[in-house]
Amino acid sequence: MKGMKTIILIMLKEKKDILLSIICGFIAGITAVGLFSSSGYLISQAALVPPIYTLMIIVAIVKMLGIISALSRYGERYFSHRGTFTMLSNLRVSFYEKLEARAPRIFQQYRSGDLLSRIVGDVETLQNYFLRVFYPLIVIVLVFLATIFFTTFFSLEVAVIIFIGLLLTTFIVPAFFGLKQRKVDRMVRESRGRLSTDVTEFLYGYRDLKIYQQVNKKEQDLLESSDYYLAEQERENVQRLFHESVNTFVSLFISVTVLAVGAYLVTMGQLDGIFLAMLVMVSLTVFENTTAMAAYPSHLQDSRQAVSRLETVVKAEQSEVCRQETGMVEKGIPPAIEIEHVSFTFPDETRPTLNNLSFCLAVGSKTAIVGPSGSGKSTILQLLLKMYDVSDGDIRWNNQLLSGLSQESIWENANVVLQSNHFFFGTVRENLELAKDGLSNEEMEETLRIVQLDHLSLDTPVLEKGENLSGGEKQRLAIARSILRKAPLWLLDEPTSSLDSITESQLYESLFKIAKEDTVVLISHRLTGLEKMDQIIVMEQGSIIESGTFDELMDKQGYFYRMKEIEQSLFW
Repeated sequence: MKGMKTIILIMLKEKKDILLSIICGFIAGITAVGLFSSSGYLISQAALVPPIYTLMIIVAIVKMLGIISALSRYGERYFSHRGTFTMLSNLRVSFYEKLEARAPRIFQQYRSGDLLSRIVGDVETLQNYFLRVFYPLIVIVLVFLATIFFTTFFSLEVAVIIFIGLLLTTFIVPAFFGLKQRKVDRMVRESRGRLSTDVTEFLYGYRDLKIYQQVNKKEQDLLESSDYYLAEQERENVQRLFHESVNTFVSLFISVTVLAVGAYLVTMGQLDGIFLAMLVMVSLTVFENTTAMAAYPSHLQDSRQAVSRLETVVKAEQSEVCRQETGMVEKGIPPAIEIEHVSFTFPDETRPTLNNLSFCLAVGSKTAIVGPSGSGKSTILQLLLKMYDVSDGDIRWNNQLLSGLSQESIWENANVVLQSNHFFFGTVRENLELAKDGLSNEEMEETLRIVQLDHLSLDTPVLEKGENLSGGEKQRLAIARSILRKAPLWLLDEPTSSLDSITESQLYESLFKIAKEDTVVLISHRLTGLEKMDQIIVMEQGSIIESGTFDELMDKQGYFYRMKEIEQSLFW
């Protein structure tokens, strides 16, 4: 999204509703002016006791204008709201399409509550852009210009006064208060995002807060956020009411000025007195339309800030990356992957996570990457999945640069088990069916047997995030999904950290049988069961310090050897 330009382009897809809203709004506004001006003229004319047919004609005109005004006002509301809801739907789809491409990495940059506030609150705020910002200003200006043109036939002085009123109530006063409102609106939006974040964290972390007896403290923090948000809302409303009061005062002052100047012109013989009431009613009625301008700066600023907050989520450079992703991974072929002098630093950080890595994953090879926490092991998997682009160096997939390959095609050819895997509310069957379409019950039941989850049926319920499953059951269910996917590349990040040694050994034996011809990358803290790996890469602080087979590394008696000795001393 590129500022308000994107919103306008999405809005202009509904050209028909926009045009009809403006036409109906103009007709409603100008007929309202005509209705009250005719009423004023009728009162003045009736005082002179004209022929009855004259009054009948004026009365008929008043009734006709009243009917037209009501129907056109209904049309304005109908078409403007229909267009708004359609635009809001288009905006949600557009934002989601751009957000989807960044989904794997976005939760590392934004807290979930703040992200939810932007996706829901800020998108909803933009519905006011058309209803309160875009077309009302056009309608007001058109009604005023038509009214001013009409009044020039009776009094040029009155027309000038109404034009000055137009400038004051529609542009000058709203602009002045808009500058003052900007800071207030920003604080309201930021405090709403903070409150949303605090509420989300309180709900997600309630169990831990209860265990550590910190619920009361967190509740107090939540109440402070709520009170701050309410205080900012109160400031915003006070400012808005004051703006409305000033705008109303200016409008009434202009009407009083029209009355005074008109009366003076009547006494000077420059204006027929029968038209004075009509001009005053014109002034009173036309300035009723400017009451919406009191909230105009607030809605405009809200829309700008909402777009700005959404813009920071779906950054512009993402579209540039997507345009370069034209290559496709050849489906079903075990890849050979080359990592050449790769360095990587996470966004907004200065410390590099990976430093000048170079190694190869041969077709069908089995590679283990080991090392202490924070050494960059999991980051390598994120780069292979193209969740991030490398800072320096190249990664090649079957001699194709990874930077030129479609992210979707990479994921389609990978069986991935991460440290944290999501499970949806539903059943075991529904969570397994995420692997791919067309799975039979027999396939899923056989896979559950392989991962030693045959005590679960396909209809066993799964709560949100798999809350009713143990840590080991979650990992084995994630492995089952990967087995069912049947892709030629396995990327496993601590897939058995919650399992006992016997179950882990049996599971690895089954996995390596299934992945016999596939390329496998295993990240692990544990060093047991690595004897059959084709190569072991040992990392520390983002660099490779050793590599080789299990026997080669043990013979070197280096870092891996010392890690193995420590592990054996702890568990045996």
